[in-house]
Amino acid sequence: MKTNITSKSYFNGVSFTVLIILAGTWVALYYFKVITIPWLVGLIILSLFLSSSIQIADQWEKAVVLRMGKYRGLKGPGIFFIIPIIDRIMNYIDQRIRVTDFKAEQTLTKDTVPVNVVAVLYWTVWDVEKSALEVQDYNEAIEYVAQTGLRDIIGRHELAELLQEREKIAHDLQVLLDEISTPWGITCQNVGIKDITIPQALADAMSKEAQAERERRARVILGTAETEIAEKFAKASEDYINNPVALQLRAMNLIGEGLKEKSSMIIVPSSALDSMNLGVLGGLAALGKQQLPGTEPQP
Repeated sequence: MKTNITSKSYFNGVSFTVLIILAGTWVALYYFKVITIPWLVGLIILSLFLSSSIQIADQWEKAVVLRMGKYRGLKGPGIFFIIPIIDRIMNYIDQRIRVTDFKAEQTLTKDTVPVNVVAVLYWTVWDVEKSALEVQDYNEAIEYVAQTGLRDIIGRHELAELLQEREKIAHDLQVLLDEISTPWGITCQNVGIKDITIPQALADAMSKEAQAERERRARVILGTAETEIAEKFAKASEDYINNPVALQLRAMNLIGEGLKEKSSMIIVPSSALDSMNLGVLGGLAALGKQQLPGTEPQP
């Protein structure tokens, strides 16, 4: 933000001029009981001279003073004095942290993808003398340097890097801008990437690619699960093949689990009837289901 030197000096001059004229008028009326034309003219000239020599800088400002066109020094904050006509205030420089938005539109990445990037820069003037003498308009210079640096950073990276490594990209840009602006007495404290916009067609294609990748992973996980289940069944069959008692106990457990669901029908493969003696077990289960409540089973 630029400080309007003309309006600020004008405001200070008018204030002090009015104050001195009122004070002089009060003195003339109190002591001399009369106000003459020469008195008023001399009072106005004196007030204008004094008002132009008295200046005020805000707490966060420094005033750059030139004497006969040469750098004289810095003044402020607060009230300070200059010599009218000989001294001139070049600028009031704000030393607070400033925020500048900048963007790069339709900039090609390393893999030739056009993107729009919006970023924000936090910077401050740490050396007022350098910023006043080394660069004509440091506000405009910072804005142009930030845009150029952003385009350069985008051209060095691929789209995937821009989307996945925003913090690294922002840090690299901050270092680049700080190197350029340090000789001007300006430091770039932080850079943030606000938004990265890509073409809609590319966004749709990336969405389809991500969806296909998720489906592929789901199929791989399902196949892995089937393989692990088959390995477990193969290991179990090795344990059952030489232990028919364990196999029958497992069959009884299956029937018990089925009866828990209150089902009157259990369907099993015919080959399992002979291998696990499920025919006898199934008959016993059916007989148990037909037993009337309150009656005792027949021996």
